[in-house]
Amino acid sequence: MAAADALEAPSLRPPGQPVTTVRSSTPATKTSATPDSPGRFGSLGPVGLVLAGGISVQFGGALAVTLMPRAGALGVVTLRLVAAAVVLLVVCRPRLRGHSRTDWGTVIVFGLTMAGMNGLFYQAVARIPLGLAVTLEVLGPLALSVFASRRAINAVWAGLALAGVFLLGGGGFSGLDPLGVGFALSAGVMWAAYIIFSARTGRRFPQADGLALAMGVAALVFLPLGIVEAGSRLLNPTTIALGSAVALLSSVLPYTLELLALRRLPAPTFAILMSLEPAVAATAGFFVLHQTLSLTQAAAIALVIAASIGAVRTQTRRVAPPAPEA
Repeated sequence: MAAADALEAPSLRPPGQPVTTVRSSTPATKTSATPDSPGRFGSLGPVGLVLAGGISVQFGGALAVTLMPRAGALGVVTLRLVAAAVVLLVVCRPRLRGHSRTDWGTVIVFGLTMAGMNGLFYQAVARIPLGLAVTLEVLGPLALSVFASRRAINAVWAGLALAGVFLLGGGGFSGLDPLGVGFALSAGVMWAAYIIFSARTGRRFPQADGLALAMGVAALVFLPLGIVEAGSRLLNPTTIALGSAVALLSSVLPYTLELLALRRLPAPTFAILMSLEPAVAATAGFFVLHQTLSLTQAAAIALVIAASIGAVRTQTRRVAPPAPEA
């Protein structure tokens, strides 16, 4: 499937990593229904749910960083994926029979993509500040949106994003761990692949079944890696509790909040709110991890956010249905 096809159907945050900028659509496993009336919560109700979900994801990521001395980056990813897989498999109870080889091939690749995305991202936040890691990571979905749209205006958004990257690196990333930068950029590539395979999986499996099965694949793939790095530390009750909290904050809670919000919130508005996540991540890094940003780094994050919002709005206008004739 072409990248453009993946972006024409709304897509959501990855079940493992901080979320995203150019999700110009709903997740493959969630359906973006036509927004209902504001109801008793008022117009800020669904917006508040999305923002709460974003805060939950990023503070979950910050908690994961504090857990790394106990279990290592790979151990934390293992705990998060296993806990999330158990919850999703129990709740969704997906059918294992009646699927073709192509169906299973798609969900397996989807699971491998999620495993790679999570593993690379947590390797990045073990080396560079959370806000900067998220900013670099969202360049992957942003690039997918820009290339898929093929409109001249996207050169502007690409230029803004590149300017943000230049500021972030100070002309060469001399102030940041180059390995951490590489991991964050690689996680962005996997995030873009996640969007594509999320759409494919969503077309082949009902409801959230595909997501639950793919999460199980991701957990199985990472389990040996976590055991090699953390060993018996993965069985420590405190470590298990903290890992489960990370899974709850970064996967279960935000998915629930966003699913409720998407029933009343247009997908383009949701995608624009997702574009704010680098700023949320920087805030979580400041309060939980005491990571401060320079004015230059803050300006870089602002440029990437602006590029993401611009790309989302351009994509939305491109796929918007024509207005009915009078």
